[in-house]
Amino acid sequence: MLLLFFMKFIIPLLLVVGFVFSCGNAADENKNQTPSNDASIIFGNKDYEFPQLTPPAKIQAVRWGILEDFLTEAKNANGNNYQDLRNRTEYLKEFADSLFKKIPDTLNTKPIHSRLVVLKTRSELLFQASHQGTIDSVKVQQSLEAMNTAVTNLIVQLNEKFQKDYIDFQRKEDEDNELKKQKRYKDSIMNLELQDKKNKKL
Repeated sequence: MLLLFFMKFIIPLLLVVGFVFSCGNAADENKNQTPSNDASIIFGNKDYEFPQLTPPAKIQAVRWGILEDFLTEAKNANGNNYQDLRNRTEYLKEFADSLFKKIPDTLNTKPIHSRLVVLKTRSELLFQASHQGTIDSVKVQQSLEAMNTAVTNLIVQLNEKFQKDYIDFQRKEDEDNELKKQKRYKDSIMNLELQDKKNKKL
């Protein structure tokens, strides 16, 4: 009778307890396997340098105020731990969105527009990567590097745009000077001819 009672109630109870205990251990193991937001992981290189804006491009950057803010934030995003980078990506996303929406007319060219589209996309992807419930440090690092490349490409395009504008301006100025020189030469020839006619009449 006692053996029957043991088999009917105690053994199933022990099995249930064993099952619950093993589930608890599995959950603990999964928790241990989940990467933590380790503050010691540094993303990007603190000494990372973007190309310098040329003086004409820098003047435009000052006028296009949000660009200066964005470039400062993009540089400071490098060399941070997860939490600091996570905070900065919010600003980067907002600034990139504003840059895209408020392009000055003088800079609204197809090449610059396309660079801003990429920049906006990269900032959104970096924001998403750094705001996941579980941090994927490789993905965050790759997103930051892609963002750095997008910023570099925008700066290069801005510099090229102003360099082209300067070359075009210089060419036009040279052409204008040449036309003025030719006109002065023609005027001087005409004056000589008029003077010669007057002298003949005398």
